Amino acid sequence: MRYLLRPIPFAVRGFTLPDMFAGKMHAVLARGWKSRMKGRDWYDLVWFAAYHPELRLAHLEQRMRQTGHWTGPAALTRDDLRHLLVQRIEKVNIEQIKQEVEPFVKDPASLAVWSKDFFLDIASRIKVI
Repeated sequence: MRYLLRPIPFAVRGFTLPDMFAGKMHAVLARGWKSRMKGRDWYDLVWFAAYHPELRLAHLEQRMRQTGHWTGPAALTRDDLRHLLVQRIEKVNIEQIKQEVEPFVKDPASLAVWSKDFFLDIASRIKVI
C-alpha cells in the first residue's frame, strides 16, 4: 500500500508483475462476457508471456477462490493451472477474439499467428513462481 498526497491524500494498492500476471490469468480463465471470452485478455496474456512470464500461483489461487473458480481444500498447483489453461484454450473462439482486438492493434497482420496451437505454446512459456 502506498499513500499519495496529491491532489488529496489517498491510498493506492500496488502489485508486482507476477501478481499482475496472476490477475490477468484469472481473467483469461474465469471471465465470461455475455458468454464470450474477451480478446484483450488474450492479447495481454501474450504480452505477459513475452515480457514478464513469471506468474505468482498463490495470488492466482486467492483470486480464483474469491470468485468461486477454485474451491476445496487443495492448493492450486502448476499442473492444475496448465490443465485449466489448456481447457480454456480449447474453448476459445480464435476468430472472435481476433476481431475484438483488431481495431486496437497497429498491425492487425500480427494477429494472423493467433491459433489454438499458438496459445498452447504461450502457455508452455509461463513460469510459475
